[in-house]
Amino acid sequence: MHRIAALAFAALFAVFPALAQEPYPNRPITLIVPYAPGGGSDFLGRVLAEGLRARLHETVVVQNVGGAGSVVGSMQVAKAKPDGYTLLINHMGLSTVPALYKKLNFDPLASFETIGLFAEAPMMIMARKDFAPKTLAELVAYAKANSDKLTVASAGMGSVTHLCAMLFQREIGVPLTVVQYKGAGPAVIDVRSGQVDLICDLPTTTSGLIRSGDLHAYVLTAPQRLKTLPDVPTAVEAGMPGLDISVWFGLYAPKGTPRPIIDTLAKALRATVQDPAVAAQLEKNETNIEPADQATPQAHHAKLAAQIELWTPIIEKAGIQAE
Repeated sequence: MHRIAALAFAALFAVFPALAQEPYPNRPITLIVPYAPGGGSDFLGRVLAEGLRARLHETVVVQNVGGAGSVVGSMQVAKAKPDGYTLLINHMGLSTVPALYKKLNFDPLASFETIGLFAEAPMMIMARKDFAPKTLAELVAYAKANSDKLTVASAGMGSVTHLCAMLFQREIGVPLTVVQYKGAGPAVIDVRSGQVDLICDLPTTTSGLIRSGDLHAYVLTAPQRLKTLPDVPTAVEAGMPGLDISVWFGLYAPKGTPRPIIDTLAKALRATVQDPAVAAQLEKNETNIEPADQATPQAHHAKLAAQIELWTPIIEKAGIQAE
């Protein structure tokens, strides 16, 4: 009798773990976009949210948590419960915050589980339409002869436009005067009007000005030309392969999120990037969808680590500190 009772209790307790492991997901997921509504990051966050919703069969709610160059929203996810219900989409800026911010309450590599890369947008070096140099080679020659008066607009200290300007200076070997603005909008306006000579910005926000002739584009920092701007050469084609910078986006979960949940999210992400409708939606905004082999935790982690290694010495040498 005692033996039968013992077996019954053992069978009962064996059921509990299975009951405790509820299927994921079974309630809405929050996707944190660590930037204000209306920008490129917000657009991509909403495209990704819809893609995940279709594959996970659960609501994915986008929540904008802007502030301190993505630090506020990223930290919120880093401190969240690692249960797969609070996720983060962030761009290459996550690889620069360790060098930009002296006091950072999270570590990009140690505080998150990487899920996979989602999208990548190249940068372009552009000038006012009446600027004399018309090719990248002419621009480099002009810069070396006029480095004391050539000006480059930046959307703010440590912004991707600023980082691109620094990388360009490193490649041509001469310092330029960087003019800081509060956002890309005012910076582009002043380049267009001739107040500043150059800017390195996303084609997402400037392609219309290039097609209309209001801005002149020299080079695209991408391995392939854009279909929407077929006349703009890549950095490799223009003879400057070291000008390698893009605004890449990845999906993150808090550190400690169980591996089965990460695998489920990564599978949904790979299915999303393989959807032709998603690729077409991004292409209209001069943004490339990532290949499926990059929408994996391993590829994403490698990209993040390599980008931190690239940008940390550049930022530290320039003495840049964000507030």
